[in-house]
Amino acid sequence: MSSYLDFEKPIAALESRIIELKDTADEGSLDLETEIEKLQVKSAKMLKDTYANLSPWQKTQVARHPERPHFKDLVSEMFEEFVPLGGDRNFGDDQAILGGFAKIGDQRIVVIGHEKGDDTESRLKHNFGMGKPEGYRKAIRLMDLADRFSLPVVTLVDTSGAFPGVSAEERGQAEAIARSTEKCLSLGVPVVAVIVGEGGSGGAVALATAERVLMLEHSVYSVISPEGCASILWRTGDKADIAADAMKITAQNLKKLGVIDKVVKEPVGGAHRDKALCIATLGKAIASELKELGAMDRQELRSLRREKFLKIGSL
Repeated sequence: MSSYLDFEKPIAALESRIIELKDTADEGSLDLETEIEKLQVKSAKMLKDTYANLSPWQKTQVARHPERPHFKDLVSEMFEEFVPLGGDRNFGDDQAILGGFAKIGDQRIVVIGHEKGDDTESRLKHNFGMGKPEGYRKAIRLMDLADRFSLPVVTLVDTSGAFPGVSAEERGQAEAIARSTEKCLSLGVPVVAVIVGEGGSGGAVALATAERVLMLEHSVYSVISPEGCASILWRTGDKADIAADAMKITAQNLKKLGVIDKVVKEPVGGAHRDKALCIATLGKAIASELKELGAMDRQELRSLRREKFLKIGSL
């Protein structure tokens, strides 16, 4: 892995030392091999201990890691026969929100999600995963298709929030988000949402209003970013770590509060350290939820969704 986060600097130093020793070791040098083994054990323990005790702000940094699996990674590895569908049949085709038909195992589904991009060119193309009104209207169109053909919907949420630009507001951003949320609630087919990185504000809720909401272990889900919260409360983003702690944005906190239903474990060191394992684990979790929900009829699904969201925040 090429990118280390600030709190991973001790781990980075150890792993760099291991690489140096491997590069300079003479073939058959038992002393160096022993030293390398000791350092590898120490590095693995340090990584495990560090990730077992991450603060909410550190989890936020992990959720934003540039090498974390994105929508295209998840779709290519987790699903089969993906057929992308584009456009909202009104204004254009938003590249921040993608979707189409796919299969997971023997189950045909409609999958929708945010794509952030993984380099400068693709991030600009996908607008850093910040959906515009036409993106949410595309999601509504795909959910309508899913309902018409009795296909379950899987959403993969990873956005810092909906695009806040003037052009998006002029085209009805708030209305599009509200209608997408309403559409999620009204569907008569199973809906499984997964927060795979950041779940930011209404831009996330518009695709995450499901009867089953899962979160990857080190993902975050909140009404506003920690920096945004800190800038409102203290007029500075420097206190983002304090805001993150107070906001209860981690998967573990949200599971206790009843906002989400299940925390999906990530590989030691985060999803970015072993994408294949993370995607395989997540695929099994999604398939399990779809199997359970598949036994329910349309009214049961709507009632389950309604009860879930009415219960949130109740004493």
